[in-house]
Formats: sequence, structure tokens, C-alpha cells
Amino acid sequence: MKKTIYTLFIVFLAQQSFAQNIDKIITRPYVERLIKTLSSDEMEGRATYSPGIEKAADFIAAEFKSIGLKPLEGTSFRQSFSKKKLKPVSTKVIIDGKEVPASDILVYGNTAENQVFDKSSSAGWIKMDPEKPFMAQLRALSKENKKQLVLVDPKFADAFKRIRDYLAQGADLDEKKANDDATAFVLVLGVDTVANDFKVELKNKLETLSLFNVAGVLPGKSKAKELVVFSGHYDHLGIMKAEGTDSIANGADDDASGTTAVIALAKYYKKLNNNERTLIFVAFTAEEIGGFGAKHFSEKLNPDEVVAMFNIEMIGKDSKFGKNTAFITGFDKSDFGKILQKNLEGTEFTFHPDPYPQQNLFYRSDNATLAALGVPAHTISTDQIDSDKFYHTVKDEFETLDVDNILSTIKGIAKSANTIVKGTDTPTRIPKLSN
Repeated sequence: MKKTIYTLFIVFLAQQSFAQNIDKIITRPYVERLIKTLSSDEMEGRATYSPGIEKAADFIAAEFKSIGLKPLEGTSFRQSFSKKKLKPVSTKVIIDGKEVPASDILVYGNTAENQVFDKSSSAGWIKMDPEKPFMAQLRALSKENKKQLVLVDPKFADAFKRIRDYLAQGADLDEKKANDDATAFVLVLGVDTVANDFKVELKNKLETLSLFNVAGVLPGKSKAKELVVFSGHYDHLGIMKAEGTDSIANGADDDASGTTAVIALAKYYKKLNNNERTLIFVAFTAEEIGGFGAKHFSEKLNPDEVVAMFNIEMIGKDSKFGKNTAFITGFDKSDFGKILQKNLEGTEFTFHPDPYPQQNLFYRSDNATLAALGVPAHTISTDQIDSDKFYHTVKDEFETLDVDNILSTIKGIAKSANTIVKGTDTPTRIPKLSN
């Protein structure tokens, strides 16, 4: 009996020490400094390719160096790579001898610098069904591999112009798809039919642009070849259409909050110095424009060596389950969530399955690439995505955040990941997606 009481007392002391350590390491002033800096106007919304994202990358790298992490590659915390960007130069469409105004043309799916086709050298023309949703029909076209003229009913004018204006900035391409002239959908607004023939002439400029993740490593001890990844994306939308006098999309919740968590967790695990597995802490770029940062990162790893991925996305406000809660996407795809819940027994924090399955969040964030390769890679979030009025607006600023929620979520992740970091728990693998 005495031995049992003594054992329980030791466990109690260990839990108290653990709680004190985490509260001393991950403090409110520390977390506030990180997120305020990342979401400041000085960062200009951290758009990919912008001067603002350069500043954000330098800041994150400096934090990783101060903590004592090692660079993931070489001597720099930047994991650099390049992408092709296709910028439109001129677009000309003639239907039955009449030229279509440029404002009524939307080019979708083209990856070639120059495209010329007509009715006889393409898949011809079709007309969108005015009774079906515009975006659903556009997504269906994206799955096809052909050149085609697409006529669009005037009722879709608002959606048409919104997509046209967005694509006018240029399209980011995978290296393998650049200058592939097999596909191009040219949408024309307000033309009802093609009586005889049409001709399309597209001219674009293909540029090579540099991107970079920011990644640091805490080498493991007895299981150094087994990897655990903590991630969040540090890019956002940059400068947007002004609301009043504000045009900077600061991205405080999306995803300065997640990037802050990654930095704070790096500091915590460095201080604990008990990780048997190797820990990688990475801030991804280009999540908002196609997840290119996460894709590049995944290509550089052997997925069989990655034991788990904690991707952290938008933890700045209470979840729909209340305070001290978060949800895990793809909860049913592995026992990752069950392990985390087990490690939180006796604490006030709880994890829950994703309450928004219709949003397909599991394959919409930076965990998706590794998850498709079989890694138990999950996103942790608290965002009420179906009602978040600040999401992707200039109002996503520090003042809208609940710092207590951020703190409790970071600490919840730290405690729940304990056995995975130490190597005593290994989540089951996720079924691989077929190519």
C-alpha cells in the first residue's frame, strides 16, 4: 500500500513539474511577441514572392537559430526551391469574325507561353449550363485535358469576373507542367453560340521565381532516423482590395497563429531535450496559392521515415467545442488522435474529430501531401470555418485573436505529442492515395 502511494506521489510530482516547465517556457508575452510580429503591417500580409514574406522568413529563421535548432539543409534555415509563373501578355478571341472584348475573356488551365487554336484544331466549343453552379462546372473542366472554347451565360458575370481578375495576376505552375500546350479552356462571357468558326491566340510570359520554406531540426537520440514534423504555413494573401483605409491582409489567425505554435513548440522541446525521435519544425510557403511549399518539403523526405505530422492551422479562437478544445482533421484515418487524447487524460484540454467534414479540410491543408503518401499527417485547428467572418479578409488581425486559446492549444499539443516525441507511441499509417 505504501509503495502504491509513493508511486502515485512521484507521478503527481512529475505532472506538476511538467506543468511548471511548460508554463515557464511557453509564456503569454513570448507568444504575443511572435504573433504580433508575424501579423504586423511591416510584413505586408506575407504574400508569396513579396518583400513581406522575405521579412517573415528572416524573422522565423532568427527564432529557430536563437532556440538552437539546426538547419534542415546545409547552413541556412531556408529550404529554397523555384516555381514557374505564367503571366498573361495578350489574349485574343475572334468568334464568327468578331473580336471579343478582353474584359469578357477568362483563360483557365493554360500552361504554355503561346497557344493558337481554332474549331478544327481543338475540341471545339461548348456552352456552360446556366442552371448548374459556375464553380462546379469550372472544376469539372479542370479534370479534362483538352483545348476548348467555353461560352458562359451572363448570369455568371460576377463569378466570371472574380476568377478572371484573380488569374490576371498569373498562374503558378508545377515545373513538369510548364509549357505544356495540351490544355487551355478559354471562357467567353455573353456569347450565345458559334455559328461558323472561332480563333484563339494566347501570349504569356514564363518566369522562374524563388520560394522558400523555413525549417529547423532537433536531432533525435535513440531513434534519430524516425521523424516527427511540426508545421504551419507562414504565407498569406498580402495586399487586398481596401476595406476603408486598410488593404493589408495580416493573416493573424491564418496562419501566423499556427507558425507561432511551431516556433513555441521548437523552444519547448529544445528545453526538454528528451526527444528520442528527430523533430522537424517547418514554416511552409505558398499554401495559399497551391500548397507548393509542403509539396516540395514532402518530396525531400522518405515518407516511410516520417512517424507523424502535426500541422497547425488557425488556432486563434475558440473551437465549436468550447474552451480548451481543438479538432483534428482525418481523425478516423489513423489512431493519431486517440494517442493524443490518451496523453491528455487528467488535463483540461481535449481533442475532437473534425466537425466540418463537408469542407474536406483534411486534403485542403499542408498535411495533405504526406497524408497521401501514407503518413499519419493531420491538421490541428480551432477555427469555426463555417462562420469565421475574418477568414481571408483584411480584418484577420491580432486584435481579433484570443491569446488564451492560442496558449492552451499550443500547450495541449505539447503535452499530447509527448509519447510520439519520446518514441513510445507510433500512430498507425494512413491508407495511401492511388495515383
